[in-house]
Amino acid sequence: MKSDCRFHWGLRLIAAIATAAAASPMLAADPPEWSEPVTPFRIAGNVHYVGTKGLSAYLITSEQGAILLDATLARNAVQIERNIERLGVSLHDVRLLISDHAHADHVGAMAQIQQDTGARFLASAGDQWALEHGRNEGDNNYGVQPFAPIKVDGIVSDGQVIRLGETELTAHLTPGHTRGCTSWSMTVNDRGTMRKVLFLCSITVAGNTLVGNRAYPGIVEDFRATFAKLATMHADIVLTSHPGVAGVLEREARLRNGNADAFVDSTVLPTLVAASRLNFEAALTEAEEGTEPP
Repeated sequence: MKSDCRFHWGLRLIAAIATAAAASPMLAADPPEWSEPVTPFRIAGNVHYVGTKGLSAYLITSEQGAILLDATLARNAVQIERNIERLGVSLHDVRLLISDHAHADHVGAMAQIQQDTGARFLASAGDQWALEHGRNEGDNNYGVQPFAPIKVDGIVSDGQVIRLGETELTAHLTPGHTRGCTSWSMTVNDRGTMRKVLFLCSITVAGNTLVGNRAYPGIVEDFRATFAKLATMHADIVLTSHPGVAGVLEREARLRNGNADAFVDSTVLPTLVAASRLNFEAALTEAEEGTEPP
């Protein structure tokens, strides 16, 4: 029965990733669920969800304060802050801010939250320019989507571990979706069992130009290196910046209904990587066939 459930869930994941692959980071009219409130909840160990129905934000708590990963749209700043406080965490106890990539739908509220918390913001060098200039970088089919510039207080490198109290997160540079796309991993104590958690940066094409990208000429090589890298990794729990990609809210409903292992599924990462790689290669082939010779 468990293997059947994972098979059907795998099919749903493939459908979700195919939908995400065709979507741009921002649409002419943002989907209403991107700002639809969600009651914050604990996922596993000290990892909590504080995002909206359509955009994720994660709060990682410790005795020395909290880390916020992603902030969603600018207009959601108050909502994200309220969710943090509903978990019993004061805004001034948020000590570190991190993100997975520099797109307005994931860091739009970050500058406001940085101001309100006084927290330090850490990011990869590849996304620093975009974050500090308040605009996405690279050629694409959706144009520039501005956001409030964010002061980067520290640069993280591949494999670097950041610590807050007993909490440790490791940065994994997984570029492609953006030049500085960063996935984060940590180990949590889930009811006495140690689980590997991966906060996966988006690995979809999502409107990026793959052939002739003058602003990001290495995009194809980066995507392929990222797929190869992620294919070697293991995660018991995968959390994504769009909750629907990994069924985050659906899994929380199952958790509420008594399935204590609702978030534990080691098939999610390889399924997402395989589906995203196929979608990427198909998009690249289409772009190459549609490119006129110089």
